[in-house]
This record gives sequence, C-alpha cells and structure tokens, in this order.
Amino acid sequence: MLASKPKDMIVTPLDNRDFQQIQSFLYNHCGISMAPTKKTLVATRLFRRLRHYGLSSYGDYFALATRAGNGAELTLLIDSLTTNETYFFREVDHFHFVEQLLTREKRTTPWRVWSGASSSGEEVFSLAMTLADQLGLHNEWRVHGSDLSSKVLALADEGLYPMARNDGIGLERLKKYCLKGVCDQQGCFKIASKLRRHVSFSQRNLMQPETDGRSYDIIFLRNVLIYFNKQSKQQVINQVLKQLRPGGYFFISHTETLFGIEHGLEQITSSVFRKPRAPTVPLLSVKMHAG
Repeated sequence: MLASKPKDMIVTPLDNRDFQQIQSFLYNHCGISMAPTKKTLVATRLFRRLRHYGLSSYGDYFALATRAGNGAELTLLIDSLTTNETYFFREVDHFHFVEQLLTREKRTTPWRVWSGASSSGEEVFSLAMTLADQLGLHNEWRVHGSDLSSKVLALADEGLYPMARNDGIGLERLKKYCLKGVCDQQGCFKIASKLRRHVSFSQRNLMQPETDGRSYDIIFLRNVLIYFNKQSKQQVINQVLKQLRPGGYFFISHTETLFGIEHGLEQITSSVFRKPRAPTVPLLSVKMHAG
C-alpha cells in the first residue's frame, strides 16, 4: 500500500504526454473523444485521486489505475471523467412531446422507454412521472436508464435528491410521486416506491452491443453525442437504434445534431426522430387448380 504524502505535497501539472494517454484510453475504452481544451478539467477531476494515493504525477496515477487487477480504481477514473450534470425535466418540450405521443397513440402493449445516458436518474424519473401522469401507476409501462458510470447509477437507483434539486418537477408532482426526507434524510426528497417500481437501471458502454434483446418505443440519448467524434457517434447510433422499435421515437439534445451520421430515421423536429415502420408486404394471390 502506498504511503500518504503530506497534504502540502506538490503535484506536477498534467503534461501533454500524460493527457494524451488518458485521451487515448477514454477513446479506446468507451469512444469518448476528449478535446485538448478539456485538459484542465481532467487535471481537476483526477487531482483528488492523486492526493488519495500520495502521488505527485498524473502519469503515475494512470499507471496505477490501469494496472491489471485494479478494476475498482479504473472505474473511479472513468466515473471522474464521464459524470455529467443533469436536472429534472431538462429541455421540457421533449416531455411535452412525449405527453402528446402517449395521448395520441393508444395501444394494448406496454410502453417501453430507455434513457441511454441516465446519469444520476433525473431524466429517467422525469420520464417516469410523464408516463405515470398519462398512463397511471397501475399499468405495466417501464422506463430503463443506463450509464457508463457506476457511481451515478448507484445514486439513481437510490432515488434520493437534495431538496434544492426539485426545480422543474412542480408542486403537484412532488406531492404525487416524491416523499419528503426526515431525520438523516432531512433536506432531501426521495422518489416514491410506487413510481420506482416502473424503473430500472444498468451499466452500459454505448459503444458495445446490447445482448439482452430489449427493444423500446422511445429512446432518449441526450447530451451525450457531443462527447464522441464522428466515427464513434456512428458506432453509438448504430448500436442504439437496433433497440428502437419500428415506429419508435428517438430524442437528442437541442445542442446536438445527427448531421453527417447515417441513421435512416425520419426527422420530426430538430431533435426528435422517428424510425420508419417496416413496409407491409402484400399477400400474393395464388390461383388454385383442381388436380
């Protein structure tokens, strides 16, 4: 075990060589393209891990984190660099679109929705509240969230948030779907179990194929494509759209675009797309002859 160095130890600034090592690792492992302008962000987010181990070099920390058998630290490295801020009902017009969709498209099969970059769960629970408003809590609809970061998935699965983070939910939904924290949870609110039973979370690298056979009517993949270069974007889109059912809807952020990406979707708005339904093959008329 490494001995801790004094708290006033000097950490050597992140140099280009070590930054490029981290860049290459993130790209090869999960397809994320870290721009040179993110060098300061990388140094800031990893600084605490250097201090934890008493290391003065980012290169030494990277070597430690990527050492065989040190998977827990490698996960922390990835979590540190891929965790992104989110909030409830972000880009609220998308949720209004879903409301209209649920009202317009009546069906007998349960709705299935996927948040492909769910972070700490705010997007998933925003979707769940939207579906609950329109479909009720007793119908068997589902919302699934996935993320690369195990750290934020643990937060999402708990469904516990600071009261200051409830902006966007609204008082009516807070009363309907959330519980006020007491004792050691004072100052927080928790998503009620009646809503959480419709929700699930799992870890996923979007660059890799899904093998569980799940398919969805609605997929949200917002505020994540901006971290990929064109080649990686194409690979992510190819993998994700395999799980979108024909006639299903695909959402990206207003700050993102699918320009230059092959996707085969019909564009509804600048950030909403629809997968065409499979064409109906007419039955051939066969003339029977008496033998």
